[in-house]
Amino acid sequence: MRLKGKYIFLRALEPEDLEFLYLLENDESVWEISNTVTPYSKFVLKQYLENAHRDIYEVKQLRLVICSNVNDKVLGFVDLFEFDPKHRRAGLGVIIFSEQDRGKGYAYETVQLMCAYGFDHLNLHQIFANIASDNKKSLKLFEKLGFQKVGKKKDWILSGGRYKSEWLYQLIHE
Repeated sequence: MRLKGKYIFLRALEPEDLEFLYLLENDESVWEISNTVTPYSKFVLKQYLENAHRDIYEVKQLRLVICSNVNDKVLGFVDLFEFDPKHRRAGLGVIIFSEQDRGKGYAYETVQLMCAYGFDHLNLHQIFANIASDNKKSLKLFEKLGFQKVGKKKDWILSGGRYKSEWLYQLIHE
């Protein structure tokens, strides 16, 4: 599968993504959003990559690589998670790894492509996102894309010895 936009394309995980995946999954600065508390070994991540081809209907999730249309540079990942075909919904998470690549519209285009894929190919009725209350850039991104703030999970995330809340956003496909 190859989803393409003006600036980026999304592709399936490949064995060559091991180093990038290893760096991202072991970056403590993103553990908060992924609910990670311990590092991943290359062995475990290699096994994950070997099974990444499994069907979303089987594993209830899909991770794709975000790449630049200009030079095929790997920019980040996008995930559909908690895929529920019965209720026709899935969660969406996106990360652009390098600070220098953020703010250039890559995440915006990624979310657009994934929503179109979810609604058109997976027959989803809704896509949701869980966003920490202090993640102003993500809050703005999802609101700009039409997601509605529908709930607050108070004191949901323990970070640096302090609790922060998390907002629940939904995009309903009419």
